[in-house]
Amino acid sequence: MANKFYYGGQAVIEGVLIRGRDSVGMAVRCTDGGIWTDLLPLSKVYTGRLRTIPLVRGIIVLVETLMLGVGALNRSAEIAMSPPEARVSELGLPSKPSKSERAMMAGTMALAMVLGMGVFFLLPLLGARSLDSLVASSLVSNLIEGLVRLLLLVGYIWGVGHLKDIQRVFAYHGAEHMTIHAHEHGLPLETEQIQRFSTAHPRCGTAFLLTVVVVSILVFSLLGRPSILVAALSRLALVPLIAAVSYEAIRFSGAHSQNPLARVMMLPGLALQRLTTRQPDASQIEVAVAAMKMTLAADGEALPHGVGDGPEADPAPATPVIEVEGQS
Repeated sequence: MANKFYYGGQAVIEGVLIRGRDSVGMAVRCTDGGIWTDLLPLSKVYTGRLRTIPLVRGIIVLVETLMLGVGALNRSAEIAMSPPEARVSELGLPSKPSKSERAMMAGTMALAMVLGMGVFFLLPLLGARSLDSLVASSLVSNLIEGLVRLLLLVGYIWGVGHLKDIQRVFAYHGAEHMTIHAHEHGLPLETEQIQRFSTAHPRCGTAFLLTVVVVSILVFSLLGRPSILVAALSRLALVPLIAAVSYEAIRFSGAHSQNPLARVMMLPGLALQRLTTRQPDASQIEVAVAAMKMTLAADGEALPHGVGDGPEADPAPATPVIEVEGQS
């Protein structure tokens, strides 16, 4: 079990990426109906010894997920919207982005992190502190802050989920989860087998975000009610630690999915995935399978053959899968 590798990935524009041991397989549906695929090598920063150290690996996974996410979304959008005649040798796109593209991705990621921390960590703090004259208890004030943060997260996910284009991304998200479920059950990567599984997965990035919010509520509730400046700085400074602890919690619950405590820990994240996944159609599952097969081949993993004893229709998620050793 210690050496078991958990595959995971994410949905992109009209496609899916699956993270393997040393590379990422990406598949995107093109305008002519074909499937574009590519294998992207991972930096040693994301695959080296630091990736095995508890808590440290959570921070590495967070950075990797952000970098991969921004790059993959940009790349998939370009591929999905390119006309068939533009595709020469898989669109002729380089496996590694140029220096200017990497700089743009880094800038985009930095901006996204600043905005994300501002919206989800500082705005709730300011909102709760605006009630200081009405709330005497620092514990209650911190709990109000946490509740506002939770409502912001759920509200944001609910809101973007009503956008048509995002709904398609969420369907590919479901396809990615279902395909990994099938692989973990040792079943052939065939549409009929994959369709028997749930679109929810215990180590999904959605579950990770929810865990971050819950852990932040617990941590910040212990900090009292210092000045607004000290409180704001403490929120920002503790983000990496909270992310690291949250990753370990998600990893534990996924790896011990039969444990009653782990099952209870999974329930909120699985429930929230009702907002971030949609039931995919056969063509979307086909794209997820293409990405999965490419990654497994790169890792030298044999594909299962023949129909095994699968689970009942739409089973509850069993073994773990993501974050990138994966994050789904």
